[in-house]
Amino acid sequence: MKTSFRIPCHFEYSPLIAFKVLEYCWLKAVQCSMAYRFSNCVIDPEKHLFLRDGLAVHLEPQVFDLLLALVEKRGRLVTKDELVENVWRGLSISDATISARINASRKAVGDTGREQTIIKTVHGRGFRLNVEVQESEEAVPRAHEVSHSDTQNIRFTRSSHGARIAFSKSGNGPPLVRVAHWLSHLELDWHSPVWRPLIEALEEKHTLYRYDQRGTGLSSRDLDGANLDAFVDDLKAVADANNLDRFPIFAASQAVPVAIRFAQRCPERVTGLILYGGYAKGRALREAAPGDIDEDTILGLIRAGWGKPDSPFVNAFSTLFMPDATPEQLDGFVKMQTETISSENAAQLRKIIDRFDVSELLQSVCAPTLVIHAISDAVQPVEQGRILASEIPEAKYVSLESRNHIPLPQEDTWAQMMHEVRLFLRSLQP
Repeated sequence: MKTSFRIPCHFEYSPLIAFKVLEYCWLKAVQCSMAYRFSNCVIDPEKHLFLRDGLAVHLEPQVFDLLLALVEKRGRLVTKDELVENVWRGLSISDATISARINASRKAVGDTGREQTIIKTVHGRGFRLNVEVQESEEAVPRAHEVSHSDTQNIRFTRSSHGARIAFSKSGNGPPLVRVAHWLSHLELDWHSPVWRPLIEALEEKHTLYRYDQRGTGLSSRDLDGANLDAFVDDLKAVADANNLDRFPIFAASQAVPVAIRFAQRCPERVTGLILYGGYAKGRALREAAPGDIDEDTILGLIRAGWGKPDSPFVNAFSTLFMPDATPEQLDGFVKMQTETISSENAAQLRKIIDRFDVSELLQSVCAPTLVIHAISDAVQPVEQGRILASEIPEAKYVSLESRNHIPLPQEDTWAQMMHEVRLFLRSLQP
């Protein structure tokens, strides 16, 4: 920040006074650009910037102001009246509104209402920061230095059976490959309220490679010859087209068995596996677990309401995947259906992926592995996540208190999930 000060020349003053005036102005300039560091976070009032683990986190203005009010008090109590005055400028608001902003602040810093490691509630009085705060004159990255990619580069390659596979590249840093899953479209995902937050999170420190699996999105819609090994061929074709020799993999849902099969087939190329909401044995091949949705139910919902916004069938289908989604996210999910794949192909593809089976391959996986699963996932039961973690040698298991098969950024568990992903990816760096 450039700051200039001009002392009027018609004033008469001694050199000492001039020095003191300049000293005061310099101190004010430093104070204006001062950032505050606490825990693994930085908040910069001048740039209206909040960082966690060195990564920019978007905060609503009231959440930013509330967090700043707590930080500036440096562990001293901030009463509700003070928050109302500083954040809401004295407007009349409810306790529920304050609680909602406190919860959002806790989510931003990686805290929870149960743990209260960073933001402590003093019942009946107010709130205080529970960690040490330090002022820092170190440069905080400017917005363009921490912002996410504005563009992606989409290209095509050929896989087995002549399938044309569309793939994209975005972000900067070491490579990270996200395996294609059942419902994807490179262009729509880029702007989707469902998938864009995950894309941004994965490309924060990495060059992210994504692709549409055969039968979906911008890739060939023909599913002839499609089976587990064909989908593994698609992953290999994308890696080869980008000259990726060794790389970590992020895989979700039915992309998980694809990633496991690839890791077993090409162990020298996989540096690590992040497996979210996946399974070892498909729905059609395993005994039904409590709460497991049978294949006929899924196929019936697809055939009855695929891509129809007002259909109760498509609403039921979408809610299975993300019951806590916002209306905007649900609308985006429904739009994705018709743009990504036809209802006939969607049903055919579900039959294929419900018959994936890598249960005999788990012991042969030699790459470091992180398994993440939502406890109340209705699409892939949590028992499948536990099987993966228990059978893959030395796999780390993380369970999320969630019922969403698709991770949603507004959930409290989002911060937990991304924290685990970042730590895991960081551990893979040489």
